[in-house]
Amino acid sequence: MAFRLPTAGTRSAIPVGLLLLLGFAAPLVAIVAYSFATPRSFDVFTSFTLENYAGIFDVENTVWLSFLWSGLFALATVVLLAIFAYPIAYGLNRVFGRWSSLVSILFVFPLFVSENVRLYGWVLFFIKNGVLDGSLKAFGFEGGPDVLFTPGMILAGMLYTYLPFMLFPMTLGLAMVPGDLIDAARDLGAGRFQIWREIELPLAMPGILIGMLLTFVLGIGAIAEAKILGGQSVIVIAHDIEIAFTYSQNWPLGSALAVVITGFIAVLTLAVFGRLDLDRLLGRR
Repeated sequence: MAFRLPTAGTRSAIPVGLLLLLGFAAPLVAIVAYSFATPRSFDVFTSFTLENYAGIFDVENTVWLSFLWSGLFALATVVLLAIFAYPIAYGLNRVFGRWSSLVSILFVFPLFVSENVRLYGWVLFFIKNGVLDGSLKAFGFEGGPDVLFTPGMILAGMLYTYLPFMLFPMTLGLAMVPGDLIDAARDLGAGRFQIWREIELPLAMPGILIGMLLTFVLGIGAIAEAKILGGQSVIVIAHDIEIAFTYSQNWPLGSALAVVITGFIAVLTLAVFGRLDLDRLLGRR
């Protein structure tokens, strides 16, 4: 059989393939291998045990409380941001007009500043004798509310941090709704709620689902909000993984936790993308 040289398209994909292999596949293989190593050792590729996973799934292990906190925070963030971001996304598409670019820049600009810097800014604002508390006392009031280092503050920080990741996919989804279709439905007597329920929401759903998935994935792996705004009053799963890799020096346990979280996110991602029409979302048809 004659040997065929790779096509130009295949050759151009080789650098990207190598980058993905080295940057994604190789670390993932290493993490999976470490998850089967002897606990509290570095015997990767030389030992095989399920003890790390057995410890995770032990009913007496408190790691599931961390996973539950992470899941609840991520789910609450998705639900609340879906409610808050939808009117903004609708305004970017239908209301703001020539001011849409400026409004978009206002939401993008905070991403140019480190997340930790922004979160510590929140700490300085809400801490006792900080900006809010000190200003209120200067005007003769009792002081600001004691909201710092609470679960509610963690959730508020996540809402603030991940708003752009929900907003812009949702804006893209709403941009896919043809204005002529809405005008036709209105001419035929459809009410505003009926147009939203039967036209806007179904057609914008691919973008909304992508925004919800992206926000959930980022939220379940969030750690800075819990450490900075929560003062470690709540331990999330990412913090347990960090402790396993650093203070405990138990890389196999940390790897097993990472594999479990990655598997959960992978199943969720496949379930969501199975419901999406990616060809239509990318404008291929």
